[in-house]
Order: sequence, then structure tokens, then C-alpha cells
Amino acid sequence: MAINKTCHFFAFDLGATSGRSCIAKMENDSIELRELTRFPNKIIRINDKYHWNIYDLFEELKRGLKTAAAEGLTIDAIGIDTWGVDFVYLGKDGSLLSQPRAYRDPYTNGMPEEFFKSVPKKEVYDATGIQIMNFNSLYQLYAAKKEKSSALEAASDILFMPDALSYLLTGRKVCEYTIASTSQLLNPRTKNFEAKLFDAIPLSPSLMQPIVMPGEIIGYVNENIQKECGIGRVPVIAVAGHDTGSAVVAVPTVDENFAYLSSGTWSLMGIEVNDPIITEESYALNFTNEGGVNGTTRFLKNITGMWLIEQCRKEWEAAGNKLPYSEIDKLSESAEGFRFMIDPDHASFANPDSMLKAIREYCVNTGQAAPVTHADFIRCIFDSLALKYRKVLESLQSLAPFPIQRLHVIGGGANNKLLNQSTANAIGMPVVSGPSEATAIGNIMMQAKGVGAVSSLGDIRRVVRNSVSPETFQPQDTDQWNKAYTRFREIITYK
Repeated sequence: MAINKTCHFFAFDLGATSGRSCIAKMENDSIELRELTRFPNKIIRINDKYHWNIYDLFEELKRGLKTAAAEGLTIDAIGIDTWGVDFVYLGKDGSLLSQPRAYRDPYTNGMPEEFFKSVPKKEVYDATGIQIMNFNSLYQLYAAKKEKSSALEAASDILFMPDALSYLLTGRKVCEYTIASTSQLLNPRTKNFEAKLFDAIPLSPSLMQPIVMPGEIIGYVNENIQKECGIGRVPVIAVAGHDTGSAVVAVPTVDENFAYLSSGTWSLMGIEVNDPIITEESYALNFTNEGGVNGTTRFLKNITGMWLIEQCRKEWEAAGNKLPYSEIDKLSESAEGFRFMIDPDHASFANPDSMLKAIREYCVNTGQAAPVTHADFIRCIFDSLALKYRKVLESLQSLAPFPIQRLHVIGGGANNKLLNQSTANAIGMPVVSGPSEATAIGNIMMQAKGVGAVSSLGDIRRVVRNSVSPETFQPQDTDQWNKAYTRFREIITYK
């Protein structure tokens, strides 16, 4: 299906450390994406509770719309994507009752184990297909109930983050399918919320909103915001509201024989399948089944990603040494490989007061020397990520219903050539990098589907291929990486 008109789509793309607004022009069966605004997204700590500032995020959303309007652009649609699991409470009058709690808040520590006393762990996984992570929405709600949260007690509705922002734009309360699927409250077979999990908290499932699928129109920007931002009556489309869901939409593939790695604060490695994979083996390996577009399932595993580097950068900057990513790439190439290795997913790296200290202690506790220089830390993280990707990919290959022939790296991490090459070396198969703007592009393309500019996932990926130029990395130094992997598997047994 060819696109025979020029359209402009506005994407609001929120990650766990930063956000931006983008505009895309679609014409001649391709898109041109441009960033309008960028801003930090910081966790705020109040009385030992960790929150997101949703009002600041909403102001940034409007700032992006005003920027587009100031350029004289007519916006054809708006789409919003965010990280998963977090949510807001609404009162009976529709007001937000509190700032949303951040998933890195330690109030969920130990909550899964307590919840499993009511519903056994295996039963929770069989009902949801979601990997057990303490910050899943299920355990956040359980923790909030245990601490007698006044916001939860007064809540009339619950909205996940992208749905909350679309509500502030339109006044419509919905629950987009891909973001709901991250919660461990949804059954991927029925695509409805699982009542027995709410009963065990206990809460009423009526707090949740009607499920809408990616590509559906949520509503239209209300008149007050139209006037404030200088825009028209623009439709807000339910894109894949989970940022990884949007990113996977933009994989420029021509067949199904691929795995993807959405590389950002988190690295999410998985495959795209028609039906959820919920088996004894997937349970044992703690893989997850999250909603995709067009009825697909994203079968994947979460891996701690650039969070490790981002936290180190903060400490270095606080000490007066601000390192841009271009300098980080140079430093990583200057250091000797495999001197230091860590398990990126070790609990000590979840939210330490000092990431540098946590990495040093892990290395010492596993019989290694402690990294000293910036280059030591950077190379340690990149080598460890590449080797962890191999471990997860091996598990994924054992579960996939088709042969995996290449790994598509999408998201910001696709720009890191050293990490891409290291990943190809580690996994022993081609790595195709790009697009780095996959999340925004996927957001845009589901808006295009929502207004009828494209009709299928195949159409979408053809337009993406027309618009980007991926780079392929072939495996090198296989023997050296195989030896490093053997040592890495020993090091990550440390608890």
C-alpha cells in the first residue's frame, strides 16, 4: 500500500531517564523523523518514597506541541509511549490523587514472595506469562495495599503512564494493551485482566480501564489544550504504549527469523511470535510474554542495559568530569578487554547509592581486581553486556519456534559500534544495528495505521526499510570470545 498524501505525526517518547517529542513527515512511502524537544526525566525522592513528576511530563508534552505549532505544522495525530509497569491513581472526580510511584522504589522488595503465599509463583506465571520482577504492577499494588496507601484507598481508577498522559490530553480513560501487558495483571490468552490476582491483593478489577488495541483512536485533544498549544482537533492514537512495543514495530526485517535487542536504559531481548510461549522451560528461564501489535506477542527477557553506564556518568559528572557518549566510546576502545566482568542483572546494581562502588565490590567478591579508571569501568560494562546477551540468546534459541539467524539491535544502543561488534563476536551471528530512533518510529507508524496511511505490519516495516540504513556487524575473534564466555559464566554464579 503506497502512501499518497503528506502527513505529520507527533510522537511523545518517554524513557526512564529522559524524554523527547518528535515530529515525522510521511510521504512517498517513507518517513523523515526530527526531534523537537528533549528533557530529563528524573525520579524524585520524597520522604523515602520515589516518584515521577507527571505534571512536569505533561508540561513537556504541551511544550512539544507548542513547538510544532510554532513551526506552522498541521499535526495529523499524536501518540505517546513510556516505560512499563508504573501507574497513577484517579479519584472519583477524575483528579490525580498522587504522583506515580517509580518502579525503582524499594517498597516492592520482597513483595513477590509474600504474594506467592496467596497465589503460588507458578500459578501467577501460568496466568500471565510474565517474568517475575519485584517492580511489576501486581507487586506495586500489593505493596501499596500493605502500606495502606491513602491514594489507593481513595482511587476510583488506575491508569498506566501513557494512558494517564493521553487522559490529560483528551479526558478519555483507556488501557492500551501493550502497556497493560507489562503489569503481570493481564492474561495474554484472554487479553483481559486476571480476576484472581486482584482478589489476592485484594482489589477490584473495576479499577482498570477498558482495553484498547494499538492503532485505535483514544479521543481528541480537548479544546483548552488546543487553544493553549495552538493546535487543531487532533486525534490521539493508542500506539504501542510500552516503549519496547513501539521499538519492535520498527525492526526493519523482511522475515520472522530474527531476535531483537531493544537497547536503552534496559536491554530487552526477544522474538516476535503469534501466540504466547508459557511452558515449564520458559517459567524456569523467567521469560516474559508482552503484548505486541497486530495480535503478536513479544516473547522476551529484561536485561539491565545502559543504566549501568548512565549511573557511572552521573557520579563522574558530580566529580567534575562530564563524559559525552562519544568520549565513552573512545575510552572503551582504549581499554583491554575481559579484565573485569560483572553480571549486569545482579541485585546490587538495581539502584545503588554508588554504581562505581557496586561494580568494584562485585569484581573483588568474584576474585577479580577492582576497576580503577573510567576506561576500566566502561569496558567492563560493555564486555559484560555482550556476554550476557549471548547467555540470554542461547536460552531464547532453545524456546523459539523458528531458527534465529540474526539479531536486530534497535534503540539508542544501536549507535554504539563497539558494543554492536562485541555482541556479534559474543553471539556468533550477524548483528544488524538500527534504527536508533526505533521507539519514536514505531510510535509514528502506529499513528499512521490509526489514520489509515498504512494497513499492516508488513506495510509498516517496508516504510521503515525505505527510511533507514541499518549497519551489519559480522562475528570476529570467535575463539577469544568463547574463552571469555566460559569465564563469564563462572563469574555470574556469584549471589
